[in-house]
Amino acid sequence: MVTAAAYAVTSAEGSFEKTTIDRRELGPLDVLIEIKFAGICHSDIHTARNEWGGTRYPVVPGHEIAGVVVAVGAEVTKHRVGDRVGVGCFVDSCGECDACTADEEQYCVHRATGTYNAEGRDGERTQGGYSTHIVVTERFVLSIPDSLELDVAAPLLCAGITLYSPLAHWGAGPGKKVAIIGMGGLGHVGVKIAHAMGAEVTVLSQSLGKKDDGLKFGADHYYATSDPATFTRLRGHFDLIVNTVSVNLDIDAYLSMLAIDGTLVELGLPEKPIEVRAFSLAANRRSLAGSMVGGIAQTQEMLNFCAQHAIGAEIEIISAGEIDDAYDRVVASDVRYRFVIDTATI
Repeated sequence: MVTAAAYAVTSAEGSFEKTTIDRRELGPLDVLIEIKFAGICHSDIHTARNEWGGTRYPVVPGHEIAGVVVAVGAEVTKHRVGDRVGVGCFVDSCGECDACTADEEQYCVHRATGTYNAEGRDGERTQGGYSTHIVVTERFVLSIPDSLELDVAAPLLCAGITLYSPLAHWGAGPGKKVAIIGMGGLGHVGVKIAHAMGAEVTVLSQSLGKKDDGLKFGADHYYATSDPATFTRLRGHFDLIVNTVSVNLDIDAYLSMLAIDGTLVELGLPEKPIEVRAFSLAANRRSLAGSMVGGIAQTQEMLNFCAQHAIGAEIEIISAGEIDDAYDRVVASDVRYRFVIDTATI
């Protein structure tokens, strides 16, 4: 058994406190990782505050994990002591269903095991990356290329793959007009990736407050959605729109921006059901779709792509004692663009 220091919350209204947790004993196919950095995802906040329901306390969030291998099981072949590695949103799956055998473990028929607030196949609850160490089966450990610094790589394990997967699946690239709704923790990474893929990239944001950043990250155009003229100007314009925000938008208005056979992909998880008029889909043969992160193979592909194109998240490093304040600032949209915990402070 490995004992790790961690920061946990014990109730929806509680604050994070330092504690210790037990990681499972290293099995033959397991990798022990010393965590160096852990990104803060909005999903962490939803879970810690039980906004989605189903949180089992105490919980240690964190599924944007970057660190170094410090021990491996006797049968591990993919990773060695000293390797720079990452762990994303899930740490196991059945490995046998159609989704798993197609390298789409995130859609495992029997449900992939979340990195935290989930029950592992050993019956124990999983705890995440706001800690000093974690034990993960080698199949779910990613290699972080040497050219990516661990701190800016950590958010790629969720934010990066969440954007890379739909952009790759729906063919973002040369000749394609792609819009990213929102310029937050997800959106800013999406702008960088879509630009590197060769697409013509437009940011659709509530205001022009982050326009300079958006253009610096690779956007070709930047429009304020608070201006009704934006929807008129861009009617029938885009091949692909990726929505990164988790509020209920006027989906019909955004669908009107799609060209023939265009697709709007929902990544955000709004509180209320999405409402859409059938005519908005029938016109221009449009599609409304959704996407959830990516499989292990695609996540490794994403990390390699980001290394090749020098893509990392824009981050603000914090100490573990600042988690509660960071959560409040994320909710208030007061971060550019991702908080990352330096786990040496745990």
